[in-house]
Amino acid sequence: MIDPAAIGEAFLAACQEEIEAPKPGNVHVFAAGHGMTAADFLKSAEVAAAPLAAHGASVGARVLAAVEATRATVGVNTNLGIVLLCAPLAAAAERASADLRAEVAGVLKNLDRDDTEQVFRAIRLANPGGLGEAARYDVRQPATVGLLEAMAEAAERDAIASQYVSNFHDVFATGLEALEAARQRGLMPPWRAVAAYLRFLAAFPDTHVARKFGLAAAREVQREASEMLMIFLARKEDCLVDLLDFDERLKSRRYNPGTSADLTVATLFADRLRGHLAQASQ
Repeated sequence: MIDPAAIGEAFLAACQEEIEAPKPGNVHVFAAGHGMTAADFLKSAEVAAAPLAAHGASVGARVLAAVEATRATVGVNTNLGIVLLCAPLAAAAERASADLRAEVAGVLKNLDRDDTEQVFRAIRLANPGGLGEAARYDVRQPATVGLLEAMAEAAERDAIASQYVSNFHDVFATGLEALEAARQRGLMPPWRAVAAYLRFLAAFPDTHVARKFGLAAAREVQREASEMLMIFLARKEDCLVDLLDFDERLKSRRYNPGTSADLTVATLFADRLRGHLAQASQ
């Protein structure tokens, strides 16, 4: 079990590392983009940390309070995906077990209709780009099912929803494995975050890009990311110019792989939480 202050600190540290990483197509300290700056994301993290870490709060309550605080502070949607991913992780970290993924499974299993209603309200408030209408469980309608069932309906088209129905498979497998491999290669922050981000971007079409520009565009980004990942693995920190060139190319096409960035934050957060839980169990 981790106390709320430590959970909040872990979240802030994860957001800080992610925004300091030169993530092609996304916002970072080297370049703004998509009408947002690194400062917007850092302010958002600061105000979202306490709601996310609120002791005993439900997942839906954490998500809604964090989005409300963000909206009041920066006025734009900087972190809906991040909050949706990190809220179950934060709730799981409050439990006694050192096995974070097992605790996440328990949290997800107990999600109810109140969680759905609060998450729907948060999504409407954030109003993310590319939000369309759904045949079932549309966020603009009253919630009629538990959050896990609502997420299952969107899982095929949204990688964040997919985490809910796969027990955060991409975070615990793709993300944390990439992070550990980066450590083994001697990479330090924020370059480990770059490794995780590129791994996500190369592993599957980014669903934020697909939602706004179509699957063909997302697959083209995936192909380019695979090439960039090979360069990064070979040259590590020495490829900043290549990363920023790729960043400029993506932004010139208005492509923002926001889902891959959100998964990167969740991975960094989960990694820190697992470290805290391991210490607490000793």
